[in-house]
Amino acid sequence: MAQLWGGRFTKETDRLAYQFNASINFDKRFFAQDIEGSIAHAAMLKEQGILTEEEKEAITEGLTGIRRDVEEGRLVITEEYEDIHSFVEANLIDRIGDAGKKLHTGRSRNDQVALDMRLYVRQELLEIDGCLKDLLETLITLMEENLDTYMPGFTHMQKAQPTTLAHHLGAYFEMFKRDRLRMKDIYARMNYCPLGAGALAGTTYPLDRSMTASLLGFAGPTLNSMDSVSDRDYLIEFLSALSTVMMHLSRFSEEIITWNSNEYRFVEIDDAYSTGSSIMPQKKNPDIAELTRGKTGRVYGALVSILTTMKGIPLAYNKDMQEDKELTFDAIDTVKNCLILFDGMVKTMRFNKAVMEKSAVNGFTNATDAADYLVGKGVPFRDAHGIIGRLVLYCIEKNTSIDSLSLEELKNVSPVFEEDIFDAVSLKTCVEKRLTLGAPGMEAMKEVIRVNREYLKEEWHS
Repeated sequence: MAQLWGGRFTKETDRLAYQFNASINFDKRFFAQDIEGSIAHAAMLKEQGILTEEEKEAITEGLTGIRRDVEEGRLVITEEYEDIHSFVEANLIDRIGDAGKKLHTGRSRNDQVALDMRLYVRQELLEIDGCLKDLLETLITLMEENLDTYMPGFTHMQKAQPTTLAHHLGAYFEMFKRDRLRMKDIYARMNYCPLGAGALAGTTYPLDRSMTASLLGFAGPTLNSMDSVSDRDYLIEFLSALSTVMMHLSRFSEEIITWNSNEYRFVEIDDAYSTGSSIMPQKKNPDIAELTRGKTGRVYGALVSILTTMKGIPLAYNKDMQEDKELTFDAIDTVKNCLILFDGMVKTMRFNKAVMEKSAVNGFTNATDAADYLVGKGVPFRDAHGIIGRLVLYCIEKNTSIDSLSLEELKNVSPVFEEDIFDAVSLKTCVEKRLTLGAPGMEAMKEVIRVNREYLKEEWHS
């Protein structure tokens, strides 16, 4: 058992207890971050006169060699080590001798793991932000291509008013844009360096924590050593943001699954993102959308887990906090995979524009506009509402639509109707006259796309 402690103990840890306590099987994931933090720590120790130049160089070269050997497969991270810190330190001492024993001066595994996890999550946050941006680029391109693709808008899962596919996709654009804003906020709050906090009360060594923070790309050092080693707020915020991303993907997936059904036929999912049935040869299943919807609960579970773990922990570090890693890693992997696959699915999806337009026509989505037409002719709105309600009933009985009726039929319901009613209730008119910012009208949508194109040019991180 390769451990960084043991002098106070008179016998070895029980094998099962050792395995239960060990974290090497999952914290090896931030091996590169452990090396990066250790190199920065050694550089600071040298500047503070705690290490000599020769010792610092030996440590840096030793750590660089370990990283290279692991990456190239010459050195394997095995279960004989308790955690990634003991793996790195034991191998460093084997390679450079006593100088390697000085690396841990002024730090504890408590602040070391806090650093490694922040470095790892910070990088993964940036990667997920990139995936979100890729999806936004796909959505805005589809919006530009479908400004006049008419479809029904829904409330209560019932056809309500006509809109466009561009407008519908624009709603998801706003959701994923907010997800990116959450990533930006979390990054700013978490970007402070805990290294140098020690076990909980700092250290008597003259560390330059600002230098370490700067070397590692942090905005500065954390300001309370107890909080530094026991803070997992950034993980809770990150998992909450990831849960929101998955909620948005799940809502979108649910609509795609519905649109892909035989009853709707609004979309056809590309073969590359569909699967078939082992028994029914006609089937083409939207499995990527369904799995994305299903995996949402997996990410929610990670959030609930860390909240439950942290709710009863006194200051400062406690071993319970080891439970912050596995489910976080799983949630990160899940969200990245879902975003990448979902983007590919949406990018290659074919929209059946004629079917969507026909669905809008046949669903009385222009009923509100017909009522507004009567109001424009001097009919009180409440009376107009009742007239159009009776007109819809008549259409249902005749199995037709408002714009398919003759003027005579319309006048039988209300003599106020004139020839101009047909233009007033056409899908094009119903959509195009909605020109307030945020509405589906062509000019309004073009302005929104212009604003969002400018937004996508911006970068909040280098």
